[in-house]
Order: sequence, then structure tokens, then C-alpha cells
Amino acid sequence: MTMDRRTFIQNAAIGTLAAAAQDSHAAPAPKKMVGMQIGAVSFVDEGVDKALDELQRDAAVNTLFIATFTYGRGIAGRQLPGQPLPDHGKQQYDTDTFHGGSYTRIRPQYYKNTVFKDFRAPEFGDYDVLEAVLPSARKRGMKTICWFEDVFRGDIPNIQKLQEKELSGNNAVTLCFNNPDYHNWLLAVAEDWSRSYDIDGIMWGSERQGPFANALGASHGRSDPGRVTCFCQFCVAKAKQRGINAEKARQGFLELEKFVRAGRQNQRPVDGYYVTLWRLMLRYPELLAWEMLWTDSLRETYAAIYAKVKEVKPSLGVGWHIWHNNSFNPIYRAEQDLAELSKYSDFLKIVIYQNCGGERMAAYINSVGSTIYGDVPKQELLDFHYRVLNYQEKNLAEIPKAGFSADYVYRESKRAREGLKGSRTQLWPGIDIDIPTAADHSKCTPDGTRDVVLAAFRGGADGVILSRKYSEMKLGNLKGAGAALRQLGFSV
Repeated sequence: MTMDRRTFIQNAAIGTLAAAAQDSHAAPAPKKMVGMQIGAVSFVDEGVDKALDELQRDAAVNTLFIATFTYGRGIAGRQLPGQPLPDHGKQQYDTDTFHGGSYTRIRPQYYKNTVFKDFRAPEFGDYDVLEAVLPSARKRGMKTICWFEDVFRGDIPNIQKLQEKELSGNNAVTLCFNNPDYHNWLLAVAEDWSRSYDIDGIMWGSERQGPFANALGASHGRSDPGRVTCFCQFCVAKAKQRGINAEKARQGFLELEKFVRAGRQNQRPVDGYYVTLWRLMLRYPELLAWEMLWTDSLRETYAAIYAKVKEVKPSLGVGWHIWHNNSFNPIYRAEQDLAELSKYSDFLKIVIYQNCGGERMAAYINSVGSTIYGDVPKQELLDFHYRVLNYQEKNLAEIPKAGFSADYVYRESKRAREGLKGSRTQLWPGIDIDIPTAADHSKCTPDGTRDVVLAAFRGGADGVILSRKYSEMKLGNLKGAGAALRQLGFSV
């Protein structure tokens, strides 16, 4: 059998790490963070001790990232409908019962400065996942981090008062970081958990981007250019303080909307897509100014949550989930300045989901291939992105079925480590275990999981977070992560 140079070097390096870890004369390996994202439904369905037994035995998990708040199915609820059920938990879907919200008790004293007060998840009655899990986790020496995300529903009392305004003037489902009610709610829920429970930290994630990149469809989920955000009174006022002309920004986005809609109908501009887009940016510099306004508002939100938690309990760790779009979209990557983020981050979960990565990259290429890069054949466009983003995977036809390799995980971990520039911020890559993909697309395997965990540590990771949620993972693939940790001899 033949072996390409990249695979040979990777295997040789892994072998060196393993040999060093097993050398009886070597110093003991440092303790590494091994995290598991898990929702309340897993503890309700399987029992707290049974679930924790499984996590420790199969993958040496020592840190729980418990989904304490979300309205999304990505980190809470059972397996997505239509996807194969895992080999543990209740063998049924929860389509009819999942609602989302807070899976902990709500203490009204913390929510006096926001109109968003009624957000309790109704699925399990008065069940409080932290009260249920923390005692058992503490006995086992497992840490607990509250994990919540920026995902909401449109049918919650008073939520309309927190929502962003779209270019069209309609309310979006997403909430505005510059809206005082949302800002105050984020700080309130962080303070509530920090004061009320013996937790070890908080992680928050926002899988969104600014209006310029959204208008161009620069992600693996195509967006509507007429629904970009935010043009609410708070964002307009903040723009005015920065000297940005809100009306010119609005006109620029209306012109950008025409450009994108025409491109998606294969109506090539006279001077091509790339030149025409630059003409719009030169005529309306407010397009990028509004993009940066949104991005800075997200960063300010990070900093505010960080400050609030540290004010309550300085020993708690605070960090952020960085969206997978960071691996595909150079614009979004440019906005993820890790050296800047490290100023208010004890840790970063950089999403480096290898299995679903191929499917998502293909969707991204197909989206931007009809807007900003409409002049470029799609395989050439993918090759361009590989060069710009500094990793190399299979061709466009193959990546949805093959997924991304361990080399991708290594390169992205190494890049993130170097991007942190020696800061104290911990790097905890998010590892894909059975994240849903289309029926004929790449699926996780135990060996593949082992290889990507090894690759993350080889790239300089301080830990790994097994993602997205335990309720969609197969135990065999989870054991692959444990095999990697034992191979490296890490103390867990």
C-alpha cells in the first residue's frame, strides 16, 4: 500500500507524541480539558449517573458543557427528526414536545432591567438541570460550564421588543446586541447562573455575522439579502455616534440586494460580479462600516458578559463558541481576530467540525459562487479558498461525501494557537461527533474520531469539546475520542 507524504508525516508525529507520553522517564502528561456538550434531555432520559458513567468510561470526559438555555435544536433536545437515532437514550424523537428556553430556574431579582422575563423551557416542568447534575458531577471531579446560545423563537412574550430590524423594516427573529433589553438580559442570565450555582464557567455562542457578509450569502446557509440586519433605532443611533450615515448605508444595502438577486438568477453584470461589487463598496463605504458596527457590537457583548461574570466570581472561566463559518468565509475569518478576543476570553471553542465540514464548505461555495465570486468556476473557487484559508481537502464533488480530514483539524488548531499569540486564553477545538449530514454524505467513524482528536492536540489544543450534543452521538464514535486520549497518555 502507498502512503502520501502528508499522511506519513502526520502518523509519524502522532507516534512520537504517543511514545513520549508512554516513556517511563518522561514527566507526567499535563491534565487536559475533555468536554462534552450535553442537554437536559439526556439526563432526564438516561439518568444523571448513568449518563456520567458513560461519558467518563467511553471518552474520559472531565468537563460538562450543559445546554442551560437555547431555543434551538442544535444543542438541546433529542436527535433531529429524520436522522438515525443513536444507540442510547430514548428511541424516539421529541418533535412534538421540544420547545426550548431555560433549563434552570429563573430568579426574578436578576431580570428587573429587561422586559424579557418569561423564558422557562416547559418540556420538563420544574426540572433544573444544574440542580440535578452538579452534585454527581462534583463527586466525580467533573467541572460544569453553562453553555447557552443566541437562538430564539418569535412567539415568546415581549421578544418583539428585543428583535433586530431588517433592511425591509420588518422585525427579525434574531435579537439586537445594541438593544438595552437584550444586553441587560444577557448580563442578567450570566449573573443568575454565576451567583446561584456552584459552576465552573460560562460559554456563549452566536452563530451570526454582519449584514454585508450575510447579504452576499457568505455562509453554508443561504440568506435573504433583503432581510439583513440591523437597522433598529439603537443601531442607527450608534452609527450616528460613529459618524456613519445611516441613510446611505440603507441605500447601499438596497443596491447590494439588487446585485445579489440578479446574480442568483444568472444575470451577470456588464463588468462582472467582482468588479461590480467593488464599485458598490467604493460608492457606499457605509456597507463595510455597517458590517464593522455589527461586529464591534458582538465583541462589546463578549466583553460585557466577561466583565459581569468576573465581577460576581473572578474564578469562573468565561469563553465563546466561534462559528464554523470561520473555516469557510475569509470575510468572517478576518473579523475573528483571536488576539483581540483573547482580551476578554479565558477559553475559545473554535468550531473545527471535520465530518460535516465538507458538506458545509460545498454549500458555502455554491452560495458565494453566484454573488461575489460569480465569475469563477466553482472548483477554481474552492481551490482559491483552500489557498487563502491554508488547508487542502478533496475536490468539490467529493467533499460532501468524504468530509474533511484530520489534517484540516490539525491546521485549524495550529492556526488558532498561533493567532492567540501566546495569550493565556485556552484553545478548546470543537470536535464533530455525529453532527447530522445528508443521508449519502460523510458519517463519523471511531477511527476518524480518534484521528481528529489526536490532530487537535498535535496542533496545540489545550483540550477538546465533543460536539454538538450527546443525544445525537453514537457510543462507538465517542469511544474513538477516548482511544485518542489514552493513546496520548493524557491525565484525565
